Amino acid sequence: MRHVFDPSVLREYDIRGTVGRTLGTADATAIGRSFATRLRRAGGRRVVVGYDGRTSSPALEAALVAGLTASGVDVVRIGMGPSPMLYHAEATLEVDGGIQITGSHNPADDNGFKMIIGHASFFGADIHDLARLAAAGDWEEGSGDVTQADVMDLYVGRLMAGYGGGAYRIGWDAGNGASGPVIETLVQMLPGDHHLLFTEVDGRFPNHHPDPTQEPNLADLKRLVIEKSLDFGFAFDGDGDRIGAVDGSGRVVWGDQLLAILAEPVLRELPGATIIGDVKSSQGLFDRVRDLGGVPLMWKTGHSLMKTKMQETGAPLGGEISGHMFFGHEYYGFDDAHYAAVRLIRAIHLSGQSLAALHDALPAWINTPEIQIRVGSQDKFAVMAGILDRLAASDAVVDRTDGARVTTEDGWWLLRASNTQDVLTARAEARDAAGLARLLDAVDAHLVAVGLEPARRPAHG
Repeated sequence: MRHVFDPSVLREYDIRGTVGRTLGTADATAIGRSFATRLRRAGGRRVVVGYDGRTSSPALEAALVAGLTASGVDVVRIGMGPSPMLYHAEATLEVDGGIQITGSHNPADDNGFKMIIGHASFFGADIHDLARLAAAGDWEEGSGDVTQADVMDLYVGRLMAGYGGGAYRIGWDAGNGASGPVIETLVQMLPGDHHLLFTEVDGRFPNHHPDPTQEPNLADLKRLVIEKSLDFGFAFDGDGDRIGAVDGSGRVVWGDQLLAILAEPVLRELPGATIIGDVKSSQGLFDRVRDLGGVPLMWKTGHSLMKTKMQETGAPLGGEISGHMFFGHEYYGFDDAHYAAVRLIRAIHLSGQSLAALHDALPAWINTPEIQIRVGSQDKFAVMAGILDRLAASDAVVDRTDGARVTTEDGWWLLRASNTQDVLTARAEARDAAGLARLLDAVDAHLVAVGLEPARRPAHG
């Protein structure tokens, strides 16, 4: 028996597609068989499986488990929950790997699979190897056992271990995603006054889409914080690995700004440590880390790539502007929005200031949100290569860590090929509006030169 996947579902960081169109239960079974084959050939035999709150997730989970056991792997099912709960289970249970079924922050009809083997991300060439095994029908045979484990209380207990964050008045918006039950349990253990939004898990996302990187999705949380005069608020994506935040004035605190706040107590305890930010992050973050006595490291965007770099460098902290926060210090190195919330409360408490005051103290840069440029029928990586060639022929100061991050007297601009969508993504940052306009003019010139439309967008500060 063989199976061929729709090529569009094989992403850099995970497998993801639209259920009923590019992804279904037959794919889930084949993923299980291929993953189990890889695990067994590496000497492993036991895998933990979880799933998010999407309506398609239970059927995909059942098909995945059938595939895993058919290739001779034992399965520990932990049921519905956020991705970090699965990551925690993989890190602490006696298992050799883990798979979370989730569509993350994508639309309700999307779903997918995030995978781990031996506490390390399973991505890139590994994912394409699963497809190769499936296409060849090169699967191990067997009959694995299935057990159940209730891990949520253990997970939430670990989130609270060593808590020293004081008591605050906090808003929490789960967006009807898989974080809801975890947040309901967590706030029972946290001191302070807590106000919850949309913690009932509903895979249709009836109130707003669970992606805290998009400011319109934070409208309900902003309103709650202002109306209740709360100290701050947190929001979570569909599977609980991205955090968003709003200060007491109702202003969004973006991911790179949160990382700058988290870095201060870490560097006080671990002077000279490396702090990793992705290429989309503000220059203000890297400057702040250096000012605090740390070593800033700019790295590629993507949760699997960031986790791998954290392991390589031994960095105690890393993060992305998308709200993925990675904690090697006092934790396991994976991205966990619930743990990020707990650590942010601690950082705010240790500062002796409000989140709004910490926000005000951050460098005043003007920047764009992430801009997406559709590439149509063109190959996005070939288009990006053409832009890099044009830059190489100029005197531009270019960092090629992930695409092109170009530094000028005004600030910097970034163009990179997305690993998850058929787009180029752009961002720019300057000291003032005139400088930002010049940076965006430069971006547009390169896009037009390779046959794409200009990408002018309003800025957020």
